[in-house]
Amino acid sequence: MDTEHRIHVEDAREMGALEDDAVELVVTSPPYPMIEMWDDLFAELDPDVADHLAAGDGGGAFDAMHDALAPVWDELARVLVPGGIAAINVADATRSVGDDFRLYPNHAELVSRLRDRGFAHLPGLVWRKPANGLTKFMGSGMVPPNAYPTLEHEYVLLFRNGAESRSFEPGTDHRYEAAYFWEERNEWFSDLWTGVQGARQHLDGDGLRERSAAFPFEIPYRLVNMYSVYGDTVLDPFWGTGTTTLAAMVAGRNSAGYELSRDLREAFDDRVSTVETVADEVNRDRLAAHREFAADEDLDYDAENYDFCVKTRQERRIQLYTATDYRREGDSYVVSHRTFDGQ
Repeated sequence: MDTEHRIHVEDAREMGALEDDAVELVVTSPPYPMIEMWDDLFAELDPDVADHLAAGDGGGAFDAMHDALAPVWDELARVLVPGGIAAINVADATRSVGDDFRLYPNHAELVSRLRDRGFAHLPGLVWRKPANGLTKFMGSGMVPPNAYPTLEHEYVLLFRNGAESRSFEPGTDHRYEAAYFWEERNEWFSDLWTGVQGARQHLDGDGLRERSAAFPFEIPYRLVNMYSVYGDTVLDPFWGTGTTTLAAMVAGRNSAGYELSRDLREAFDDRVSTVETVADEVNRDRLAAHREFAADEDLDYDAENYDFCVKTRQERRIQLYTATDYRREGDSYVVSHRTFDGQ
C-alpha cells in the first residue's frame, strides 16, 4: 500500500489545487488570535489588526484576526466531503491590550463561524496541559478579588460538514481494517485528554522555532484514527511543522497540507526521515497495550490478523500498517506501507 502526501507552499485561503470534496478529514491547529506570537502574521494578512492593537482596541483586533482566517473555513466547506469531519485544535487567549485585561474566546468564535458555514457542531474534547504549580494564577495572587485562573487546556472542536454522516457499503474492508481497539475507544472518546503534553518542535534554522507552535503528535494521530479510514485523505490547512502529515503517514492515510513558509516545509525532510521508526514504535506500542489488556479480560472474539482476542466483533479485522520506505517527489512524498505483524 502506498500513500501520498502533498504539501502546498501556498495560502490556504485559496486552495485551488484541491477539487471539491477532495478530502475526508481535516485536522489542524490554526494560529490563535490574540496570542502575541501570531500578531505579526495576522497584521500581514490584515493591516487593521496592527492598528487595532496600537489603539488599545482588543475587541477590534480579535474580530479582525478571525476575519483573516474566515476564507479558510469557506474553503473547508468546499473541499471536505459531505459528512466529513473537521477537527480544529484551538486555545482561548488571555491578554492585556492597553489597560484592559480579558479573555478572548477563540473556541466560541470558531464554533459560531463554522456553524454559519453549514457545519454541524459535534461533541468535542479538551486536552489538558499542566502548568507549573507556582504559576496557576494571574493577577494579585492571594489578595481578592483580582486574580484569575491560568488556562491549562486547549480545545479540539469537532464539526461535520453538513447534516448527514458519511456512509459506507456494509462490510467495507478498508473501514473494518481501520477499526481501533475497544479500550482505545474508551480512552480516545473521553471528552478530557490528560497526559498529552504540548511541546515546541526542535527545528534548525533562523527563526523557525519562534514561527512554530505545533501540537503533540499524539493528538493528530488519535484524531486520524478516530475519524478516517484507510484510503482517506487528511488535510491540514495550517501545516506548520507537518505534525498532521507525519501522523497520517504513520496511520497509513493520505494527506495534504498548506503552508506559507518554504523554510518550514523544507525542515520537514528531517522529520519524515524518522517515519519508519516512528510507525514501528507506535504500532508496537498499540499491540503491546492491547495484549496487556487482553491478558486480564475474558474476550470473546479472535482477531483475524493477530494472535490475540478482541472485545467486539467490529475489532476482528483490525490490521495495522507500518511504513517501509518513502520518497520525495517535488513538494510531495510517497510512503510505502506493509502490514504490521508486531515484529
